[in-house]
Amino acid sequence: MNKVILMGRLTADPELKQTTSGISVCNITIAVDRSYVPQGQERQADFIPIVLWRQTAEFVCKYFQKGKMIAVEGSMRVRSYNDTRHPEVRHYVTEVFGDNVYFTGDKQQGVNNGGNQYPNNSYQNQPQQIPQYSAPPAASAPAPSISVGDLGDFEEVIGDSDLPF
Repeated sequence: MNKVILMGRLTADPELKQTTSGISVCNITIAVDRSYVPQGQERQADFIPIVLWRQTAEFVCKYFQKGKMIAVEGSMRVRSYNDTRHPEVRHYVTEVFGDNVYFTGDKQQGVNNGGNQYPNNSYQNQPQQIPQYSAPPAASAPAPSISVGDLGDFEEVIGDSDLPF
């Protein structure tokens, strides 16, 4: 399974580019704080390169800028290439291909961006229109009940010696 979920701050303004075939792409880097801080030292961060494609790239370039918090869901990719000056040297690049992005800042960051209303808190890499931001309802609805169905086909196992695995 290859699943990556990251939350951090953009290190620079996103810049939308186009491939030669006209596909939108955006390369961003986010600073992700490490959870452990050694005593007497400052918190450290990892700087993670992320590649966004098509509508997700356009969405991030439109609604995010340097310093804003973002959550990214995607997969890890590793690619390699030969050095142009030294053909015997092979370089490896590890990056995240972002599939979904989410707003994670406070409401003040997401209410207005130069007159543009922010959409809902997430965007998935699917062809769809970007929905307009709408505030959550004042009172939250009760949690739905979960039905597990008929459990008559199952048998209680007392010990683990009879398990087939």
